[in-house]
Amino acid sequence: MFKTLMISAAISALMVSGALAQADKPADSGKFIASQSTDQWVFSKFKGTDVLGPDNAHIGNVNDMLFDKQGKILGLIVGVGGFLGIGEKNVAIDMSAFQPVPASTGSSSSSGTATRSDDPTMVKLKVSWTKDQLKNAPDFQYYRQGANSAARVALTTEKDISVW
Repeated sequence: MFKTLMISAAISALMVSGALAQADKPADSGKFIASQSTDQWVFSKFKGTDVLGPDNAHIGNVNDMLFDKQGKILGLIVGVGGFLGIGEKNVAIDMSAFQPVPASTGSSSSSGTATRSDDPTMVKLKVSWTKDQLKNAPDFQYYRQGANSAARVALTTEKDISVW
């Protein structure tokens, strides 16, 4: 009796493990990426990345990423100017304007985190603009529901006032 119970338990375990193995693999496994390669970056490491000017001087840090509904990255939002976030402005820069350079390039990281020069996924980003040029660039505005209608009302009010 004990022998029959053990054999039944072993067969049941084999059947369950086979079913679990089949359930673990998604039907559309072509949409999954198994690992990061040396020429790919993850945003968790990218946020806060130093942005360097043409002379390798620190001009800002990556604050955010702008991408469309299809997942295409349109640009990075870089915080420029200011001190400790005070007086800083956001400038959105197209991805094609960035040139990745080794993390050991330019001034040290303002975030104080240690970087390893032998890690190809740790980079800084170089642009062709100086800090002053980026300070004069258009300030990036995050979308706010109803912001356009409020601006229209303000303009209408200004026109009405100027008529009086």
